[in-house]
Amino acid sequence: MATRIAMRHKETGIMKNGYYGFSWTTLFFGFFPSLFRGDFITFIGGFVIAAMISIITAGVGWFIISLIWAFMYNKYYSRKLLEKGYIFAGSEGDNALAASALGVVQPLRS
Repeated sequence: MATRIAMRHKETGIMKNGYYGFSWTTLFFGFFPSLFRGDFITFIGGFVIAAMISIITAGVGWFIISLIWAFMYNKYYSRKLLEKGYIFAGSEGDNALAASALGVVQPLRS
């Protein structure tokens, strides 16, 4: 199950939710959660690749890709937020857990 962590952009102060752990929404809805989070490039790229593989494998490939992507997407999304200048904005314990789960060095709060 996914765990939510609050994230704040260092310069603008915009708040977003980052996630880590298994993504049930990605498993059931494929690449649409990335569309709803505003991650358009990931949605388009993933959808096109999954559609091509689905055509080749008569639909079985779509489920396999969704299963694999469900394990990877939350970590991918949260790390992209960190690259864009977001920092963890939860409690110190939550921030440490998120940093550990995402495999990143915990950024200093500012």
